Amino acid sequence: MKKILIYNSGGGLGDSIQLFPLIISLKSHYRKSRFFYLGAHSNHFNQKLKEYNLNLETVDLGLKYFGFRWWHFFSVKKRISETKYGKFDLVIDAQTKFRNTLILKKIPHKLFYSRTLNGVFSTQKVRFNSDDHITNLSIFLKQEINKVDFKVNKLPKEILYEAKRLLPNSNYIGFSITQGNVYRKKSWSIYNFISLANKITSINKKPVFFIENEKFELIEKIKNQVPSAIFPELNSKLSCPALITAMSSRLEKTISIDNGVMHMVSLAKKPMIVLFGPTNSKKFAPTHDNVKILDSKKIYKSKDINKISVDDVFKYI
Repeated sequence: MKKILIYNSGGGLGDSIQLFPLIISLKSHYRKSRFFYLGAHSNHFNQKLKEYNLNLETVDLGLKYFGFRWWHFFSVKKRISETKYGKFDLVIDAQTKFRNTLILKKIPHKLFYSRTLNGVFSTQKVRFNSDDHITNLSIFLKQEINKVDFKVNKLPKEILYEAKRLLPNSNYIGFSITQGNVYRKKSWSIYNFISLANKITSINKKPVFFIENEKFELIEKIKNQVPSAIFPELNSKLSCPALITAMSSRLEKTISIDNGVMHMVSLAKKPMIVLFGPTNSKKFAPTHDNVKILDSKKIYKSKDINKISVDDVFKYI
């Protein structure tokens, strides 16, 4: 395995972070291989996620939104022939859209792995019984690939030091309350979060809010109603997802909606309570053992996340 290509059709930071276990495990197993990344959107691993040091080489074919346009099917081979990439030993399709998979398979390869249509496009005809790529690839490649999780202590020392400076004590409870995708109502009411933050203050816990600095109106609203609230990002010159992960390792627990910060927090492997409404908790929720999922669809048979009450959450703190 000299060259391994991973394809991701998702555009959010969370979509990329969900690939961390796959990438880290493969890099541990194939230590001498070169790893390439092809995305329908930007390569966050070398941009906003660069402090995590996953270091994937970007494949740029000059095809915007790769895989989402049918005409890409007729352009892939020509674009590849004009580049230095050549044939890949293994192409990993990390999504399951029929069109995207059909186009991706046009890239020259020796082995092609995909779960689309239960693996019909894969070069090895294996029935995949799991949603976990590492489990499936172990069967597909006939090699036991051990799962290797991200380790917070591998982050740059200046980020770890900054996290300790910002959150030097204990009894912190984290809150991630804003959604990046504006098209689906994934946010729990701000008044629910304010009520919950005041309830945890009454049991000597310290509410820590992860909110972008530019959302100053929201920050002021919370400050006015939760005097004990901590906004660590306001007190730091650093601003990156890796800092969120480092700070999360200093929390007792985090309450989050389905958003990118949820995935940054999950890398710390600390206890979490995650709230879901319209989105798929099975597909998007963190998978480590310390996660409690509250899904309004399962609890209240409704996609309305605000059916989940403050008491529903508080009993797990």
